Amino acid sequence: MKRYLAEFIGTFVLVTGGVGSAVLAGDKIGFVGVSFAFGLSLLAMAYAVGPISGCHVNPAVTVGLVIAGKLPKKDVPGYVIAQIAGAIAAAGLVLLIARSAPAGYDPGAAGLAANGFGEHSPGHYALAGGFIAEVVLTFLLVFTVLGTTDARAPAGFAGLAIGLVLTIIHLVGIPVTNTSVNPARSIGPAVFVGGWAIEQLWLFVVAPLGGAVLAASVYASIRAPEVAITAAEAERALKTEEEDRIVRHRPEVRA
Repeated sequence: MKRYLAEFIGTFVLVTGGVGSAVLAGDKIGFVGVSFAFGLSLLAMAYAVGPISGCHVNPAVTVGLVIAGKLPKKDVPGYVIAQIAGAIAAAGLVLLIARSAPAGYDPGAAGLAANGFGEHSPGHYALAGGFIAEVVLTFLLVFTVLGTTDARAPAGFAGLAIGLVLTIIHLVGIPVTNTSVNPARSIGPAVFVGGWAIEQLWLFVVAPLGGAVLAASVYASIRAPEVAITAAEAERALKTEEEDRIVRHRPEVRA
């Protein structure tokens, strides 16, 4: 239960930081600012809840880790439910704040930073372009997660690498689909926008999951680790490494 609560909190922070920046400050910080908001939110949560749950905060990441053998299949429903619930709660909070503005806020008209293609894409990219972008960008995210949590990867740096790659992903993907790479992130705003956001939601579930499966398959074929470790164990490894370093460098006390 603690892991599921951690996933709820982590996803809540990710969507509040990312979607919140787009809705409440997007006209001031632009695509670049929103991209960093998503990346920094994930980076912070990787170190805050990573040691508890692995900080998936994304059903696509959860699926990728299951395929890679780093998460038991029985944990998937709890993780995904917690992630979706956190995203919906965060989107609801952002909407509540947005509606307090003098002019109010209509999520159906303004979009609540929901993901979309065609006329609902920031750059009016068609379905095919949006689908390809979501598959490829999710592939990059999940591939990075698998690589940085490998048993042979430098300990303690996974959160930094994953946060940075999510920033890069958003810099590329926001003009195309508003960037999903995360079904939970897409479901949260879509629940409140309704209409077109619900109709197009399938793409932001299918494409990210497809990208996750592809990433796990490719990673397994090129660098299968000798010992599979969980994302949470990779984060905890840093603390152990620091303690060992302190012991090795502790001055000897002579009688």
